[in-house]
Amino acid sequence: MDDDIDDPPARRNAHDAAFPHAFFDKDTMHTEPLSQRLRSLVRSLPPTGITLSELVHRVGNDGLLILTAMLTLVFLIPVSIPGVSTVFGAAILLIGLSRLLRRELWIPARIEHKRIATRKLRPLLRKALPWLQKLERVSRPDRLRWLVAEGPVAHLNNASLILGAILLMMPFGLIPFSNTFPAVALLFFAIGLLQRDGVCVLLGYISNLATIVYFSVLIGGGGLAARELFERLTA
Repeated sequence: MDDDIDDPPARRNAHDAAFPHAFFDKDTMHTEPLSQRLRSLVRSLPPTGITLSELVHRVGNDGLLILTAMLTLVFLIPVSIPGVSTVFGAAILLIGLSRLLRRELWIPARIEHKRIATRKLRPLLRKALPWLQKLERVSRPDRLRWLVAEGPVAHLNNASLILGAILLMMPFGLIPFSNTFPAVALLFFAIGLLQRDGVCVLLGYISNLATIVYFSVLIGGGGLAARELFERLTA
C-alpha cells in the first residue's frame, strides 16, 4: 500500500484530551470474546481521526495484542487505505519488540502522531470483523500448551510476531495478497497468544512461512522477467 498518510493537525480535538487511560480492563479482557472487544473499540473511535499514540492510550499495555489484532483486520478486505501498511506494520513491530524485551511500548515521534482518518478506517474494520469471528470460532484455549508456554518458546513467538510485521511492511502493497498473507499470520499469533491456543500460534508460523514463499516467488519471477526483458533489448 502507499505510504501517504495525513499529518496531524496543529491542535488536538477536545475529545482527544478526554481519552481514558485504558479502554480495556484486565477482567474484561479475559471474559469477553476478542471480536466483541474489538467491536467496542471500533465503536469508540472518534469521528474525524485518531493517532497511534491515542490508540495505544485507549487499550493500555495489557491490550496491545488486541490492538495488534485490530491493526491486522484492515488488510483482510481488498480496499486500500494509503499509508496503513507502513504505519500499522511499524506499530505491530514495536509491540513485538516491547513483548520480546519485556519493556513498555515506545513509539517514535515520526509515526506517533500520524493521524489516520477514521471515516475510512471504521467501515473497513466493521467489514473485517466477521472474518475475525470465523477464526475465533475455531480457536480453543489450552491446545498445544507448549507453544504458548513461557521461556524460549515465548521469545520465539514474539520474534515471529516481529517477522510478520516486517513482512507486512514489505513494499509489495500493489500486488494481490501481499498484505493479506502477513496480516493473517499476525492475526493468528494475536488470537493464539491472547487465548493461549497453540494451534492458532502454529497457524501463524505456517502463514509466515507461506508469506516468505510467496514473496520469494514474486522476487524470483520479477528477476526472471527483468532478465528476459534486458536480453531482448540487448539482442
